[in-house]
Amino acid sequence: MEGKPIIYLYTDGAASGNPGPGGWGAVLICGNLRKEMSGGFALTTNNRMELLAVIMGLEAVKWEHADIEVWSDSSYVVKAVEEKWLDNWLATGFKKKKNQDLWLRFLPLYRKHNVTFHWLKGHAGHPENERCDQLAVAAYGQPGLPKDEGYEIEDNTLGL
Repeated sequence: MEGKPIIYLYTDGAASGNPGPGGWGAVLICGNLRKEMSGGFALTTNNRMELLAVIMGLEAVKWEHADIEVWSDSSYVVKAVEEKWLDNWLATGFKKKKNQDLWLRFLPLYRKHNVTFHWLKGHAGHPENERCDQLAVAAYGQPGLPKDEGYEIEDNTLGL
């Protein structure tokens, strides 16, 4: 939207084991403002946490039609959007595709804004990506993590 600055959203997800305890981290930067967020679950997957980091960052943006640049080291997330995998999954009703609950949560947020995805190499010294990784790892190291209900439903449904 004209007159509003670009929002930079850096994200990362992590899991200790796959599945295992997992966490997500996100850093939002808009002008001089910076917001760091994170969270974790007792049992989840790395891909779920990578996607949830993007979702949580997008949910934190308060105005509509924001110009948002997402920087992620997740090929899964970036390619799903940029290479139109998500469009194909939607067209086929997500047949046996994992993380449907999160992709369906992502879509209205993505459509609400002008979002551009960029892939960056993980653990390559990019300060914001490294910070997101620290946030994600710290999040899954917390005691008393909640259940990732979406993962547990999917796990039972798909027979994983």
